[in-house]
Amino acid sequence: MAVPRKKIRLGDLLVEKGVLTNEQLMQSLNDQKTSGRKLGQTLIQNGFVTEEVILDILSSQLNLPFISLKNFNFDKDTVHALPETLARRYRAIVLKKESDGAYLVAMADPTDIFAYDEITRHLKTAIHQAVAKESEIIDAIDKFYRQTEAITNLAEELVEELAESDFDLEQLEQDVDVTNAPVVKLLHTIFEDAVQVEASDIHIEPDDTVLRIRMRIDGILQEQVMKEKRIATALVSRLKLMASLNISERRIPQDGRFNIKVRKKNIDVRLSTMPIQNGESVVMRLLDQSSDMLNLDILGMNDTLLKRFRYNISRPHGLVLVTGPTGSGKTTTLYAAINELNDPGKKIITVEDPVEYRLQRINQVQVNPQIGLTFARVLRTALRQDPDIVLVGEMRDSETAEIALRAAMTGHLVLSTLHTNDAISTANRLLDMGAEGYLVATALQAIIAQRLVRRICTHCSEDYTAELHEVAWLNAQIGTHVQSAVFKRGRGCTQCNNTGYHGRIGVFEFLELDEELADALRRENTADFTKAAKHSDKYQPFSQHAMEFALKGITTLEEVLRVSNIVEETDAADFNHTESVESRQAD
Repeated sequence: MAVPRKKIRLGDLLVEKGVLTNEQLMQSLNDQKTSGRKLGQTLIQNGFVTEEVILDILSSQLNLPFISLKNFNFDKDTVHALPETLARRYRAIVLKKESDGAYLVAMADPTDIFAYDEITRHLKTAIHQAVAKESEIIDAIDKFYRQTEAITNLAEELVEELAESDFDLEQLEQDVDVTNAPVVKLLHTIFEDAVQVEASDIHIEPDDTVLRIRMRIDGILQEQVMKEKRIATALVSRLKLMASLNISERRIPQDGRFNIKVRKKNIDVRLSTMPIQNGESVVMRLLDQSSDMLNLDILGMNDTLLKRFRYNISRPHGLVLVTGPTGSGKTTTLYAAINELNDPGKKIITVEDPVEYRLQRINQVQVNPQIGLTFARVLRTALRQDPDIVLVGEMRDSETAEIALRAAMTGHLVLSTLHTNDAISTANRLLDMGAEGYLVATALQAIIAQRLVRRICTHCSEDYTAELHEVAWLNAQIGTHVQSAVFKRGRGCTQCNNTGYHGRIGVFEFLELDEELADALRRENTADFTKAAKHSDKYQPFSQHAMEFALKGITTLEEVLRVSNIVEETDAADFNHTESVESRQAD
């Protein structure tokens, strides 16, 4: 493959090819002087030419291949032959080592001779150039130059420092503003890595001989093991300082929070410590405070469900419940609803433990049971503050449930959560908590239960025909005839760490109360309520919603089966519970 060394004037080349006028070139050259950008970036910014056109012309003129990196099969070790600093500076990434010993390097600007010389000098061998989109190169750099090596190196550096002198907690407290300490660098690197891979949680777990740092990505934990176990105490102490916790107390669990800014994102970190046999385990939940996260349109609800949900949260009074297990996205859904309702004409008060997202114009209260600031007490006070809308973070006891139900009956819109597995069992749970049937029947308007399913990776998505046992199960359980349907699944690629999935989306189960359901609740007849709910026109089960995503190629049949199996197990448990209750009543 020929290696281009001749300097190419991009502007003259584009004018020669007829895709740019002399006037546009002169304007862009003048803009370039003030902006400091490269000419190609300036031309694209001005809208005179697209990136694809520039790369096509350069590829043809220089006789270089134009490679799409979205589905390219990278080798991690080969990529790391070029240091991250050079890769980012010159927008270049090593693709592979060819038969003649030269490296094939994708570059956003193959005319940059200085970049060519620097990359060649560092790799100490000839390079063959290829052309690729700058955005795809940056995505690949972010993907492959993860911070795992930096974390390990910093951990080793920290161990060496601790070996010289024992970790002094008092000194750490005095030096909290010293940003050059290895422990601070290590934590910063860990957070950068977590944000880069869109992790929802970070787990720091000391073991007998190693330290495990695990990150939950798309609901699955991914692990990095480090031999430097001794640094665990330093990491935990620094995190406790950041969360304003007692660094000398290691015998009892502690909870705290702090804010950090990583990669231009404001991240709220909820921290929980727990004493374990080998030290203290720390789990941090990362909450992106970006306002675009709190948008009902991006949660995954279909048009019909979204319309009905918006109708119910726009009513002047009543109770709307969002349910699901821990980590299913309940809080995000509630905050998205509150964010949509937030305007100067409404008084909104939230009662939470803890306050997860901070929103302007909303009065947010964090409960503190240690000083008597309980959900019930704050809720009573909140109702005297003349609110239009009240958000109760969670109904944990009968007193809170009763106050919320009565508030919903007396002119307030109440939004809250319950830890139940599906929509139908939620109303029954309220009765189990001691709420009067007539209160539940009068106040409760709608229930939305949710789960998160993994999205198919768009970079390696491929068609897939359902197997016979999957077809039989779907036809029997969902009533969907899928013999002729073609589904999709992720083949696994470097973009998704060979999982076939990237990102998650909500799957919802919606139940809106009607007269028949309300009547069953008044009579506190859970069996009649369950039966009527399953046959209601206003009930949409998890399996139906998940199946819609599978048919659209958003998720896999495997995820549909997973969600549906959870519902089946829950239904069986609720059925047994109902039989047991009725048996006791009969006795």
